[in-house]
Amino acid sequence: MPYILLILTTLFWSGNFVLSKAMHGDIPPLALSYWRWLVALLILSFFGLRHLLSQKQLILQHYRYLILQGLLGVTGFNTLVYLAMQTTTAINAVLVNSCIPVIIVIASWLLYQEKLSVRQCCGVCISLSGVLLIISQGNPQILLQLQFNRGDVLVFLAAVCWALYSANLKRFPRGLHPLAYQTAIVIPGLVALTPLYILEIAGGKTFAITAATVGTIFYVAIFASVLAFIFWNRAVSILGANRAGPFIHLMPVFSTILAVIFLNETLTANHLRAVLLIFGGILLTTYTPRKRQRTAP
Repeated sequence: MPYILLILTTLFWSGNFVLSKAMHGDIPPLALSYWRWLVALLILSFFGLRHLLSQKQLILQHYRYLILQGLLGVTGFNTLVYLAMQTTTAINAVLVNSCIPVIIVIASWLLYQEKLSVRQCCGVCISLSGVLLIISQGNPQILLQLQFNRGDVLVFLAAVCWALYSANLKRFPRGLHPLAYQTAIVIPGLVALTPLYILEIAGGKTFAITAATVGTIFYVAIFASVLAFIFWNRAVSILGANRAGPFIHLMPVFSTILAVIFLNETLTANHLRAVLLIFGGILLTTYTPRKRQRTAP
């Protein structure tokens, strides 16, 4: 079950990357981030408000942790990605975003002394090689010719935010309902976004209300925010951040599939080889061999 949740999460986030790049000229980055989370909070209030109120003592007890998670996962990660999409390419963004599993391993080790086995380390490397194969199209020279800019730095900072958010899920308050948690982190995240959004409006950046802009906001609110976050949080709480991290490498796979379906791009043999590498790496990272029970002599 947690693996299905991770697959769905990366699928939803892949759609978020594709939409944010496609709509970057129609919706300013902070506007997309603000309205995404405002709509998400309204949706969550229908389901999570009663859990939030019934567990207010537990929430107050862990308010520092919840505020931190809101700043990292709500304010930080998504806003930085949307800002990055204004000045970088989708290829560069996916490449930099693919370093998240590695940063999660480092963050988990530094913060919580979690260790990565040799098998898991090999799995991360194999999975990452599949990502590089997709980006390079089988030609290493393409990787050498990539030029990084300010947007790529923002994507990297976003990756650090998400890695820290994921590693911190190890401290998830015991007994806290997932909907109460999600609602609790969105509130401080949205509060921090509000002055930034006001500054963007003051700078003259607005957007027209159209079917495309409204549809984009509702997609990222429902699928990339509410469902994806709940699925990711649940899966990481079961598997741990190190084992869940390599599933981020599925995003280039789903992005490629979405591009083939919606943008009429061509699926090549390199794409198929990359998919095999990514899935092989994930399997190697997540597989836990069963110990044989010793029989009494």
